[in-house]
Amino acid sequence: MKLSSFLLAIIGIALVAAPADAVEYPWCANFADGAGANCGFATYEQCMLTARGTGGYCAENTLYAPAAGTARPRPKPRGQHPAQNK
Repeated sequence: MKLSSFLLAIIGIALVAAPADAVEYPWCANFADGAGANCGFATYEQCMLTARGTGGYCAENTLYAPAAGTARPRPKPRGQHPAQNK
């Protein structure tokens, strides 16, 4: 009797507990040779630190929807050295 009460309590908690919200980030690292992707990067620079070592590349996450009132970070233009941007 105690075991069935315990199991019912566990099932009840599982049904009532709120599911965790998925967190979407704006940048995805796409790894070379179709090895997969990781869309867990808040900035382009973070993404490139991971993708660069694998021969992959970074792309914007098409599933990312920023919170209302926030701007989406944009990558810096390629091929320009920071000293040239003055």
